[in-house]
Amino acid sequence: MSTLDTALAEIRRGADEIIVEDELVKKLKKGRPLRVKAGFDPTAPDIHLGHTVLINKMRQFQELGHEVIFLIGDFTGMIGDPSGKNVTRKPLTREEIAENARTYEEQIYKILDPERTRIDFNSRWMDAMSSADVVRLASRYTVARMLERDDFKKRYASGQSIAIHEFLYPLVQGYDSVALKADVELGGTDQKFNLLVGRTLQQQMGQEPQVILTMPLLEGTGGVQKMSKSLDNYIGIAEPPDEMFGKLMSISDDLMWRYFELLSFRSADEIETLKEQVADGKNPRDVKFLLAEEIITRFHDAKAARKAHRTFVDRFQKGAIPENMPEFSLKTDDDGLPIANLLKEASLTASTSEALRMIKQGAVRIDGERISDPKLIIEKGDPAVYQVGKRRFARVTIT
Repeated sequence: MSTLDTALAEIRRGADEIIVEDELVKKLKKGRPLRVKAGFDPTAPDIHLGHTVLINKMRQFQELGHEVIFLIGDFTGMIGDPSGKNVTRKPLTREEIAENARTYEEQIYKILDPERTRIDFNSRWMDAMSSADVVRLASRYTVARMLERDDFKKRYASGQSIAIHEFLYPLVQGYDSVALKADVELGGTDQKFNLLVGRTLQQQMGQEPQVILTMPLLEGTGGVQKMSKSLDNYIGIAEPPDEMFGKLMSISDDLMWRYFELLSFRSADEIETLKEQVADGKNPRDVKFLLAEEIITRFHDAKAARKAHRTFVDRFQKGAIPENMPEFSLKTDDDGLPIANLLKEASLTASTSEALRMIKQGAVRIDGERISDPKLIIEKGDPAVYQVGKRRFARVTIT
């Protein structure tokens, strides 16, 4: 395999779409480092593994010798990204943006090479634009084209409001590519429209259009919906090692390969070998151990990863119950509380229906003993330890 073929294989790995791959090949054949841009709005101070899918791809470009630009959208952050939103998003203040941007800078170097990373802020050129410049930029796109965006289209059709300033977001993001003379822009699949605006504006302004590489949105620990703090299915990169290890071990065996593809720094050949070993009878749990240790080593260190591994084995494979866990005192006017209601009120499940499902799956224990009766009534009395799955525990008293 040639050097170019090797580079393309690495770039394609985990990617959802490359627009246009033939253009990427031509850029790579020029033999110069490409300017690879990815924009991040500092809307939240913490990064989870879903965010790192894009940052990992940036690292791959660095390792291939290209220039990576981590663009913090401090100007676009004041507009508010409408992508995927059915309501106008509240813009951030300058102070909020500055604080969140500092946190981003602290976290990204757990993945990116500081010596090969250029951090920029789009306020650098947007603050210098006059009102007339902004009007001229707005003239380059029609309302009809903006309404081709799926979220805008749905909101318009349902009669929900769309503020004029929201149309500026994709225009400013696109202009960022012009200002940086980007060769490649990375983004999630939900950013495709904005990335295409960048190509259009570059062409209109006499630049060679950027290649677009979209990355999939990583599923959360449940394996269905995208990873999100609001859905409580996320793994934060700043979480304690034991918590991270437990969450990674909780994902399904099928989802494990998705995480390997999008999160691991192992080569595609190494991952394929692991798949073959599992097909030949290797326990998927042992492979998941490798994934969990790799992720925790990256965001903590190797010693913390090994300790989290030992703690997990002691706690879950040897039946140990953790010493520290949430404690609840639940009141009832009846003689007792249905088990499904107890699990929900103790935050061990998100709903009573999930509680019933977990009981049916044999995933619920009381003081270490598995229960199978979904109609069980827990009587008032001494506290007991309730466990759902392998890592959710609570000490509950019914009064």
